[in-house]
Amino acid sequence: MPAITVDDLTVLNRLRRPGLGDQPRPVWQVTTAPHGYEGEGFPVRRAFAGIDMARLDPFIMMDQMGEVEYAPGEPKGTPWHPHRGFETVTYMIDGVFDHQDSHGGGGSITDGDTQWMTAGSGLLHIEAPPEWLVQKGGLFHGIQLWVNLPRAAKTTAPAYQDIRSGQVGLVTTYDGNALVRVIAGEVDGTVGPGSTHTPMSLVHATIEPGAQLELPWTPAYNALVYVLSGSGTVGIEGRLIRSGQTAVMGAGDFLTVTADASQESRSPRLDVVVLGGQPIRESIAWAGPFVMNTKDEVLQAYQDFQRGHFGHIPAG
Repeated sequence: MPAITVDDLTVLNRLRRPGLGDQPRPVWQVTTAPHGYEGEGFPVRRAFAGIDMARLDPFIMMDQMGEVEYAPGEPKGTPWHPHRGFETVTYMIDGVFDHQDSHGGGGSITDGDTQWMTAGSGLLHIEAPPEWLVQKGGLFHGIQLWVNLPRAAKTTAPAYQDIRSGQVGLVTTYDGNALVRVIAGEVDGTVGPGSTHTPMSLVHATIEPGAQLELPWTPAYNALVYVLSGSGTVGIEGRLIRSGQTAVMGAGDFLTVTADASQESRSPRLDVVVLGGQPIRESIAWAGPFVMNTKDEVLQAYQDFQRGHFGHIPAG
């Protein structure tokens, strides 16, 4: 995985170890993500399938895109499509994705970059591999997370954050055997660059074989652990977890993830995404690309889209 790494983890700040009175988060549930297809046909795993929405709040869904090795001519993206009422967070681990919208925004993300799009009041959007990558082929791997917006922010103006891999906060464990990349939020004093409407944290951690990550976590946030690759256990109870599985954690001050001592050669370390946020606790009306509070608001979003209120596809 070419997401940002550090040759010598001992130069980084260290996470504090849990102290007397710190409560470990128990494991409520472990689910396995089913396979599906998105956009023009690129493979995904539906990370949150089978999890109660109340336990996901403030998140809506997350897809692991790939990991797939494309032959020349095979790379795929999405056609133009609308969004309203939430944020999309695209974290690219391998490969390149170009993005463009009906408000003139756009850019390219690769190898540990994140594109944080606030759809807000509505826009049209497209994501696709660049033409040179379509012709060449190559590895494609990342995640896309949907973050709900609170009622007061659902009609905010659309906006982008292009977060480069070199901007993320970096911290390691007391023994230097895990690298934690903080993309958004704060973890034990290490702050990520992502600016969020909903208080939350998002990290990508790489854990060496046999090592353990004790991750301090904001007690007011929920916590979800998704395995990108590798195998290990989660929680102090040692629940088995492997690639494509999500652990829903209970309340507490910290969570524990331990990598198996022996990993597959194609996944030499345990890589996980850990995310959590302050629940919004508002009603959700979700239909396709629109996440609103009521059915009427969803119907209004469809009408506004059909009337061209989200903008127009740029010429060319």
